[in-house]
Amino acid sequence: MIGFLRGNLAFKQPPLLVVDVQGVGYELEAPMSSFYALGEVGTQVTLLTHMHVREDAMSLFGFVSEAERTLFRELIKVSGIGAKMALAILSSLSVEEFCVNVQAADALALTRVPGIGKKTAERLLLEVRDRLAKHPILTGQYSLAPTTESAGLPNQVSALASDALVSLGYKEAQAQALVKAAYEDGMSLETLIKRALQQVKL
Repeated sequence: MIGFLRGNLAFKQPPLLVVDVQGVGYELEAPMSSFYALGEVGTQVTLLTHMHVREDAMSLFGFVSEAERTLFRELIKVSGIGAKMALAILSSLSVEEFCVNVQAADALALTRVPGIGKKTAERLLLEVRDRLAKHPILTGQYSLAPTTESAGLPNQVSALASDALVSLGYKEAQAQALVKAAYEDGMSLETLIKRALQQVKL
């Protein structure tokens, strides 16, 4: 089992990361919240990891905080919630926001996450509520990496942001509309994705 990786960030395009650890490139998927906290390609990063094993594939997921990884592990235990949907939840809601919504039994807030309907949201509330109380770390996030941002060409940044939202389950037209509404001149990819996701909550 791989518990964490520390190395140079070799590739970064949501939701994929490649971390070079002494010449070995580890490919991971990560929630958008973790992307916000990572620096530019070439910087050293530390990521907590979770290895997801299925009959047909082995996938590695990366997180910048123990709270995110813990919540991810609890989410994939819920019936009908796979790793991709767990990433979508963590990309759409912070750990704190998710916990607050669960405590308030706010199913409507959870349905704003792509792929989650009313029944799935209600099942999440039912199955996760008691388990969250067993993890005090979910009351806060502890970042392992500094937040830095890098700007790019407007068209390129918008296209990459749209692709990231599509990978999270949004329809292409919806992703483009969210990105267009959120974009401002000089905005970095990470900030644009974050702003676009915030549009969903409004």
